[in-house]
Amino acid sequence: MGKKIKKEVEPPPKDVFDPLTIESKKAATVVLMLNSPEEEILAKACEAIYKFALKGEENKATLLELGAVEPLTKLLTHEDKVVRRNATMIFGIMASNSDVKKLLRELEVMNSVIAQLAPEEEVVIHEFASLCLANMSVEYTGKVQIFEHGGLEPLIRLLSSPDPDVKKNSIECIYNLVQDFQCRTTLQELNPIPPMLELLKSEYPIIQLLALKTLGVITCDKESRTMLKDNQGLDQLTKILETKELNDLHVEALAVIANCLEDMDTMVLMQQTGGLKKLLSFAENSTIPDIQKNAAKAITKAAYDGTLEHQSLFVFTRKKNLTYFFFGFIKAENRKVFHEQEVEKCLVTLLGSDSDGTKIAASQAISAMSENTSSKEFFNTQGIPQIVQLLKSDNEEVREAAALALANLTTSSSANANAAAEADAIDPLINILSSKRDGAIANAATVLTNMAIQEPLRTVIQSHEVMHALLGPLHSTNTVVQSTAALTVAATACDVEARTELRTCGGLEPLVELLHSKNDEVRRHASWAVMVCASDELTAVELCRLGALDILEEINLSVSRKNKFSEAAYNKLLNNNLSLKYSQTGYLSSSNIISDGFYDYGRINPGTKLLPLKGLCLQELNDQRAILLVNSKSDISPPPSMEDKSSDVGYGRSISSSSSLRRASKEKNTAGFGSPTEEKSEPTSGRNTVLSRGAAKEKGSRKGRGKKEEEKVKEEEEVLAVPKLTEGSPDKEWFPPLDPDFCVYVYEVTKSILPIINIKDQIESLAKYVADKMGGKIPKEKLSDFSWELHISELKFQLKSNVVPIGYIKKGIFYHRALLFKALADKIGVGCSLVRGEYSRAWNEVKLLNEARKGIIGNLPPPEEYIVDLMFHPGALLKLRSKEADLYRFL
Repeated sequence: MGKKIKKEVEPPPKDVFDPLTIESKKAATVVLMLNSPEEEILAKACEAIYKFALKGEENKATLLELGAVEPLTKLLTHEDKVVRRNATMIFGIMASNSDVKKLLRELEVMNSVIAQLAPEEEVVIHEFASLCLANMSVEYTGKVQIFEHGGLEPLIRLLSSPDPDVKKNSIECIYNLVQDFQCRTTLQELNPIPPMLELLKSEYPIIQLLALKTLGVITCDKESRTMLKDNQGLDQLTKILETKELNDLHVEALAVIANCLEDMDTMVLMQQTGGLKKLLSFAENSTIPDIQKNAAKAITKAAYDGTLEHQSLFVFTRKKNLTYFFFGFIKAENRKVFHEQEVEKCLVTLLGSDSDGTKIAASQAISAMSENTSSKEFFNTQGIPQIVQLLKSDNEEVREAAALALANLTTSSSANANAAAEADAIDPLINILSSKRDGAIANAATVLTNMAIQEPLRTVIQSHEVMHALLGPLHSTNTVVQSTAALTVAATACDVEARTELRTCGGLEPLVELLHSKNDEVRRHASWAVMVCASDELTAVELCRLGALDILEEINLSVSRKNKFSEAAYNKLLNNNLSLKYSQTGYLSSSNIISDGFYDYGRINPGTKLLPLKGLCLQELNDQRAILLVNSKSDISPPPSMEDKSSDVGYGRSISSSSSLRRASKEKNTAGFGSPTEEKSEPTSGRNTVLSRGAAKEKGSRKGRGKKEEEKVKEEEEVLAVPKLTEGSPDKEWFPPLDPDFCVYVYEVTKSILPIINIKDQIESLAKYVADKMGGKIPKEKLSDFSWELHISELKFQLKSNVVPIGYIKKGIFYHRALLFKALADKIGVGCSLVRGEYSRAWNEVKLLNEARKGIIGNLPPPEEYIVDLMFHPGALLKLRSKEADLYRFL
């Protein structure tokens, strides 16, 4: 045998790198390996990073700082399946970190992650890719990116995956996505209900819970509810409620059923199958507060007339109000079904729960059911007492919900309002007005308004100082609170005592401020309250002082802001300021009684301020139209001795001596505006008085005076200057100018015309009396020769004032006579109106029954309207719609 020869080992090629086993303990080194071109190194580096990230949040932050995220995103699309799988696993874990999520959104890797959900990929990739999406969908921007890259469809498909983790991640991501309306709309096209219902049969509670929560969101839309019903979803939900072992799912199952009960056909179906009775029994007998609460919420949603989320629910109608009509009809039918199932007993039971949440939900359900008349009657004795007790709860939310229930129950129900009062609800309701919750305040105010409609209850409410309690709500910045508070003022301020309380406690000021509100309802209710308060003269004066009249005038000039109540409130305030009303509107009705201090300034335009009488009296003399004053108050101070050379005050002026008084008196008589009264001189008070009436009682008529007397007067008297009274004297109280002639007029018509029985005779006699005092009968052809303008100018100059008392005018034209007629008619109770026309025209309108119809029993025609002729044929009555009346008014 030959000797064996040992073979020599061939050396490795020079261009091949010898294998190297590296053991690294630094994460930074492994991150660097992510840029390696070798699949094996990439796979092992990803595996190591996955294990490192799995240990905690700090490690995820470390990897982010080391720059691991960017190279890993490139590996999501790597050709090697292992590398791609490991990279996906890393992102599934890393995406729970908020900073990582932010970077992933910036790097726009969503498309790559969603691509891993493809059917041909491994289950492990599906698991971690869906986990990554679930983490990313927590934030809104992540939801948008998932939706925009078409992530919904593969997620729905994965609900049928055999792997429970994939199902859990997918349904969790879908739950996050459907919080957005646009995602819900798209989801309906993907038929998601069947796979979600399958998840309810899962052996994993978390999957069942997420599926129910998702169904609870998407069934807010009618299409999804229809799909759920068509796939027998209600049966599955009912079975869950009947299974005690699934009590951890009952709350969410009730939420889904609550949504479904909004549809009338679903309600009828559950009634027919007995599901509705089971639901109510389940709620009544359950000891779990959350279950009771959700059951009550289900009833509320089904019975409440809320607004439509989408008008597409009723595409068969275009009119919004008609849509609400059909929606309300459906809710009414739902309430009817609930009532047939005796839901009221269940809700009353829930009111006695120990859980505040259940009490709130039950109160809200009662609020919804109170729209049903039969239910409202049921709660009269078996609900209202319990609700009133809840008004005293320490929990503000409970008090608010109870007040809401009581507000709805007492609306249009005097029986329930009385029941609430009998249960001692008034005191806690007034206490709630000082609550910190706006909803509670608004609800309590509504209940008080509903109760105050009845006078006995209103009296009780007023005795609890409700006006003081309303001060806070009136100052609120919440428009609902402002509106309800103003409405409560309108309902409770129907008595003088209540209005006085409101005025004295400072409630008028915030009420007037509400007139400035930009909210239509607040402005309307505030106007209503002002209108009610203006019934009282003192309150009306205070409202005007606070600027209510100006604000209402401004509102009524706006087409968009005015309302019926603002116009009524303005007119009501004007009725307490007749001077302004006549200047603005040119009309006073028979119910507008002229009182002392009334003055006719003339026509003013809307928005123009009318100065008060004092300001007008203190103005310098000007050439404008004379301001006519009505004042029958007499000076009650004792007259001073004529030997006392004390000054007589007139309109802010003074006459220096008694001789000037005598002169002024005689000048007045010769001018034709004296009166048959005894002389009286006026005291030197701060009161504005008229000129002296003469030194002795005149004998004979004014017609008997001759030229000799006039010449004698001129010889005896000398013209004296009339110095101006110091204005604004602090030690003198200002009074309106006196008008002794008008006082005499009132006395004479009261004595001679008031006793006349026939109203027509009264009017004719008064007309002749007025004409006689104002210059007598003036034929039409001589009207232009009637120099009344000169007479008025002389009066203004003589009185050194623009304000002229009506009794001083002895040559009066249409508008002087009409004012005097109205003023005297109001003193003796003769009804007439005062109407301002053009070109110094004014007239009085009266209403008289047809003499031929008097005494006839049965339906009578309305009274006939006449204009009283005070110029051409004093005492004549001209039919309002006649040629003669037109001539009187316009010629």
